[in-house]
Amino acid sequence: MKTLTRLFLALTLVIPFGAAHAAGAATCTGKFPNPITDICWSCILPISIGSVRVANFGGQEDIDNPGSPVCSCGVNPTIGLSIGFWEPARHVEVVRKPFCLVSLGGIDLDPGIPAPEAARFTRPESDGDGGSFYQAHFYVNPVMYWLDVVTDFPCLEHGSFDVAYLTEVDPLWNDDELTLILNPDAVLFANPVAIAACAADCVAASVGFGIREMFWCAGCQGGIYPLDGQVPYHMGGVRTAALMAQRLTAKMHRELIAWGWHGKAGLCGPYFLPVMDKTAYKTQLTYPIPNTDKTDGKCCQPFGRTTVLWGAGKEYPVRGEDFAFMLFRKRNCCVGY
Repeated sequence: MKTLTRLFLALTLVIPFGAAHAAGAATCTGKFPNPITDICWSCILPISIGSVRVANFGGQEDIDNPGSPVCSCGVNPTIGLSIGFWEPARHVEVVRKPFCLVSLGGIDLDPGIPAPEAARFTRPESDGDGGSFYQAHFYVNPVMYWLDVVTDFPCLEHGSFDVAYLTEVDPLWNDDELTLILNPDAVLFANPVAIAACAADCVAASVGFGIREMFWCAGCQGGIYPLDGQVPYHMGGVRTAALMAQRLTAKMHRELIAWGWHGKAGLCGPYFLPVMDKTAYKTQLTYPIPNTDKTDGKCCQPFGRTTVLWGAGKEYPVRGEDFAFMLFRKRNCCVGY
């Protein structure tokens, strides 16, 4: 009788805990980014005319612009001014639960099909950090256009907030071998020399922008390849989410969903850029805790910058383990007279 009593008490304690743990793993929470309080608008700076920067408050970081302030576009050329700025136009989120749209307030699509793999975290038997896996989503978010921040400005992409890509429906996102279809060049960089060289990219990204020519490196977050959700070393949610944002953006370029908009080639419109130029993006965390506090006058981070400083305190249990980033892309445009 005493044995049955003890077993009953054990079950009453274990079953609710297990149910709560399962429910917690299936939670889907989020928040639509408030354009007033959750976006660091100084990230659009500096503004340039030709190679001259005419507006740069707080010493915002920038890459080179076309040298001449005069440009022309079209079959019957229209003469204009070469303008440069950083356009907030894309949004990336990294989630644990499949089909959970964090940036739309925590909407759970739940399409009723066999559920794709949820986030997982592995811990090796020996000392050290295990790996992880996340799903990710890519949004079109030309926030300056749909807010009418600037009217009649031809250099803003037209459109509204929309879902552009879900990794849950992509079989390549959860398979290192299948994803070689997109990035067969990864085989060339799977060696100690190429991996060790990424240390230089980490240093460069931490003081400015990463090294454009080292396209296989993700700065202090590790390697771009493979272009999927598998991370061999999980060292915190913010760091892994920053890597996922960079990988998914690179994947969008490889699939020609994302194009180039910067440099002399972008003055008259977007162009194919299958190998992402990581120096053309700056990121800002918008969820769970918007990174709007400025460090040395800046609150945006180039791809690959260490998360040690800006990522501290940005992750917390249950509701703060999914992440969303605003992407500011470099935009050069010929504004006609």
